[in-house]
Amino acid sequence: MATFLGIDYPTLWFLVIGAVFTGYAILDGFDLGAGALHLFFNKEQSRRIALNAIGPIWDGNEVWLVIGGGALFAGFPKVYASVFSAFYVPFMLFLCMLIFRAVSIEFRSKEPMLWWRRMWDISYSVSSTIIAFLLGVVLGNILLGIPIDAEGNFTGTLLYFLNPYSVMVGITTVALFMMHGAIYLVMKTENRLYAKLTVLVKNTTIFFAICILLLSFYTLLYVPHLRHTIEANPWMFVIPVLMVLSIANITRQITKRKYRYAFLSSAVAIGLLLIIVAVELYPNMVLSTADPNYHLTVYNASASEKSLGIMLSFAAIGVPIVLTYTTFVFWTFKGKVKLEEGSY
Repeated sequence: MATFLGIDYPTLWFLVIGAVFTGYAILDGFDLGAGALHLFFNKEQSRRIALNAIGPIWDGNEVWLVIGGGALFAGFPKVYASVFSAFYVPFMLFLCMLIFRAVSIEFRSKEPMLWWRRMWDISYSVSSTIIAFLLGVVLGNILLGIPIDAEGNFTGTLLYFLNPYSVMVGITTVALFMMHGAIYLVMKTENRLYAKLTVLVKNTTIFFAICILLLSFYTLLYVPHLRHTIEANPWMFVIPVLMVLSIANITRQITKRKYRYAFLSSAVAIGLLLIIVAVELYPNMVLSTADPNYHLTVYNASASEKSLGIMLSFAAIGVPIVLTYTTFVFWTFKGKVKLEEGSY
């Protein structure tokens, strides 16, 4: 089997896809969180400032989702087919919410009427919250496993994805993104809105801490295959410890009002959570609840080695370009938000 730096191509492509989706969670996570918090702002000016804080970057952040979906389809077509057939309903709802969210952002400022702006405010906030929740629901089901047969066909019911564990992961994801978004907004605002956001940052951090604690207990008690993975690999304990330390550092930096470091710690926490997911799954990508022999792994579900090698070359060129562009946009629009004539 062909390797690069001692890592075989299927595993390397698994890492690339994981890195891209992690980038998406960190980048789109804070603007989804900002959207989920939008209705907490009562004044028109506060809502405009919050909207313009993510205005220059929200659509660029979603590029990482497109790259991740394309990479999954190219590298692991069987996984792509099984996952999208199993989660057809949540993915279609996810797509609708993405459309409503984009339309809400762009249409809100087109008319001055109060009812018009309130309608799009509600649409923006609700769609952002549902998107975050659905991402968590899909992740929870991937961790739990889905009923697929030997050909990778989904054999469950239409609403199979709505189970207690996936719903809990969905709520935790919303809480995580709300905390991430609140920290980002407090870096971009000043005066009275800044003061309000300092309170929201503390409340969302507490909300997330409670959710992740309950989810951890639920996982250890009621999801045996994940608990056994941890027991079989004692070194994995290091990752949750680092995650707890990063979350603790968020509260420490918030207390010191060093929100930039709190934001970095929040991004690290998201990255470590997804690393835990990757480690617990590998070499599997989709767990079959029907029969362990039907699991889709990085080896039995990947494209040919030649295809993976060619695509890795493209990824080595394309991902750094997108990363450079993202960095440039953040650098260009750094600092506090100032409302101008062309603002949302």
